[in-house]
Amino acid sequence: MKIFTSILVVLALALIVFNITQLDFQNPFEGDSAVALIGVAASFCAVLILLIFRISKKIEEKTNGR
Repeated sequence: MKIFTSILVVLALALIVFNITQLDFQNPFEGDSAVALIGVAASFCAVLILLIFRISKKIEEKTNGR
């Protein structure tokens, strides 16, 4: 599971980088730039959720080990 979540985090980070390159910083809320901004926010949320999931699995392993 650790490898799977690591791969998903890397993919989400790659999506963040890609969407940042698509942003028009002069008009960030118009056209394709708005879609890219939503993509950056969604990818950032995905990274946070995956990191929380990984931490919860570590806690679960420690509590079941007792």
